[in-house]
Amino acid sequence: MITRRATLMGAGAALLTGTGAQAAAPVKGPVRHEVFVSLDAQEMRVLLDGRLDAVWPVSTARRGKVTPKGSWSPNFLSRHHRSSLYGGAPMPFSIFFHGNYAIHGTTEVVKLGQPASAGCVRLAPENAEILFDRVTRDGLRQMRITITA
Repeated sequence: MITRRATLMGAGAALLTGTGAQAAAPVKGPVRHEVFVSLDAQEMRVLLDGRLDAVWPVSTARRGKVTPKGSWSPNFLSRHHRSSLYGGAPMPFSIFFHGNYAIHGTTEVVKLGQPASAGCVRLAPENAEILFDRVTRDGLRQMRITITA
């Protein structure tokens, strides 16, 4: 089983931005990139064209906060995002999927594998960049994000 794949793609993909939170995008038909996040395991499984490509530790909501469960297509991307809710905290390679919720890189990599976020799905920055570059290249509708208990 693959536990790290930090060199799948090079950097430098184009930036797609949105103007704010949007309603969850409907998930329709087959997609190239499937992302499964387990809240219990604090783990992300990434499938590429239906095959397991990577398994990465994540941090989701700490006690008193919520990471939403469900299935979405991303709404918008922001390569160098800073939180407007949490004092400008860095959120590199943000993939927004449900309002203000995103998958993004973190500076607190030592906390990966345990709940620590305010609700977003945190990844090691190199893994967040891989996902970000893929969705930038293939399009928002080619990724499905599913979060389960």
